[in-house]
Amino acid sequence: MTGTPRSLRSSGSGTRVRRTVLGALAGVAALLATGVTATPASAAPDPGTVAPSARERALDFWTPQRMRAATPLDVLSVDRSDVRGSDIRKGKATVVAPSTPASDVGPLAIPHGGGPWTGGGAVTKTAGRVFFTFQGRTASCSGNAVTSANKSTVITAGHCVKMEGAWHTNWVFVPGYHDGQRPYGTWTASKILSTPQWTASEDINYDIGAAVVAPLDGKKLTDVVGGQGLAFNTGYSKAMYAFGFPAAAPYDGEKFIYCSGTTYRDFLLSSDHGLTCNMTGGSSGGPWFTQFNEATGAGLQSSVNSFKYNFLPNAMYGPYFGADAQNLYQSAQSS
Repeated sequence: MTGTPRSLRSSGSGTRVRRTVLGALAGVAALLATGVTATPASAAPDPGTVAPSARERALDFWTPQRMRAATPLDVLSVDRSDVRGSDIRKGKATVVAPSTPASDVGPLAIPHGGGPWTGGGAVTKTAGRVFFTFQGRTASCSGNAVTSANKSTVITAGHCVKMEGAWHTNWVFVPGYHDGQRPYGTWTASKILSTPQWTASEDINYDIGAAVVAPLDGKKLTDVVGGQGLAFNTGYSKAMYAFGFPAAAPYDGEKFIYCSGTTYRDFLLSSDHGLTCNMTGGSSGGPWFTQFNEATGAGLQSSVNSFKYNFLPNAMYGPYFGADAQNLYQSAQSS
C-alpha cells in the first residue's frame, strides 16, 4: 500500500499500527462535510452518546449524493515492524442464535477470494453500509445487525466508530444497501461504543465496535431486517464467510461482496483470524460468520474486517471475538 502512514501506538502489551485511509490512496480529495457533534456542549453523557437533535441532523445530512461520494475508510494498513501481539482474554464458548427468517438460495463454492454475493438470503438484509463524518469529510464502512435484547445493535469495526482519538459523528447504518438504494431505511446511532482496548489505545487486536440505533418510523432494527447470531470464544481455523461493501478500487461501494474459506490464526504479529480476501477500503466492519448457511444466508458472527498487512494485500484479518468482544456486545444490547 502507498500513501503517508499515520502511526498508532498502544500502551502495555498492546499493538502499534501504521495506517492510511484508502481515500487518499485512491486519490480522492477530502470532501467538505458539516460535522454534527455527538452530544450537546453543555452535557456530559457517556462518550459516544448521540443527542436526539444530532440524530435528526445526521438523517438530514446523509443525502443519496453524499452517500455516493463518501470516501471509503481503509481497512487498517500494517507494516511488519508495526505490530506487537497482545494476549486476548478468553472465556467460555458462547453462541447467540440468529433471529433471521430463512430463505432459499443455491449453494456457492468455498473458498472464494472475493466477488459479488449473488445468493440472497438473510445476510442481504442484516448487513449494510455505515456512513459517518471523520476528520471533516464523509466516510464509509460496513456493519451488521445482530440478535440483541434491545433489537437495535449493529456490530462493526472499532475504527468505524472511533479513530485517532475521536468518536465519529453523523453515524448512520443502511442495511441492505445496494446500487444507491436504501430498501430498509437509514438508521441513526443513539450510541456508538468499542472495546476498552480500542477506546483507550486503538489496539488492533480489539478493533471491534458497536452501535445502538434509534427506532425508525416506530420500529426497531431487527424487527425490520432480522438479526444474525454471534459466537464468542469458539477458537480458530474455522470455515468462515466474510462480507462487506468495499468502495476502493476495484470496487465502488455499490455491490455486496464476500470472501470465504478456512481461516487461520495470524502467524505473524497479531492474534487475529486470517482469510484470503481481496476486499478493500469501505469493507471495514463487515461481518465474518461461522456456521454460515448458504441456504438461508444466516450464521454466527465471529469477527469483522479489520486490517491487512502491506506485504500481504490479498489477506484480510479480523479480531478474535473473545471475552472483551462479548462484554462489548452485552454493553450494546443493554443500552
